[in-house]
Amino acid sequence: MGLTFTKLFSSLFSKKEMRILMVGLDAAGKTTILYKLKLGEIVTTIPTIGFNNTQGLIFVVDSNDRDRIVEARDELHRMLNEDELRGALLLVFANKQDLPNAMNAAEITEKLGLQSLRQRCWYIQSTCATSGEGLYEGLDWLSSNIASKA
Repeated sequence: MGLTFTKLFSSLFSKKEMRILMVGLDAAGKTTILYKLKLGEIVTTIPTIGFNNTQGLIFVVDSNDRDRIVEARDELHRMLNEDELRGALLLVFANKQDLPNAMNAAEITEKLGLQSLRQRCWYIQSTCATSGEGLYEGLDWLSSNIASKA
């Protein structure tokens, strides 16, 4: 269900190593995002065992899967309650925006209950992993905010 990036995209995030956790329900598009971003960097992926020192959390949502959005919300809020993730920034990728019945970012914001996250810095980015649309914009927000927090 999750992937941890231990050495992350130096061409995007400068030379500083950042610890980012990417999670989401199955078939949300996590692996497609990784393949789309293949930047010549070594990206270590391991099953989500622990979250220690995680600076950023990327939560990938299948915007077209209305039947599982409540499950996605519950999983997101469960993870955000983990002590190790209390200080982590949250980036939500509202993925699969190319599909005709996809929920837009505003609808996903509401369905995931993001407005209730008053103590956490978060951002939602509409994406299409297959074309790459929105991926770099979201990662740019995440890297800029992690850098400014350091």
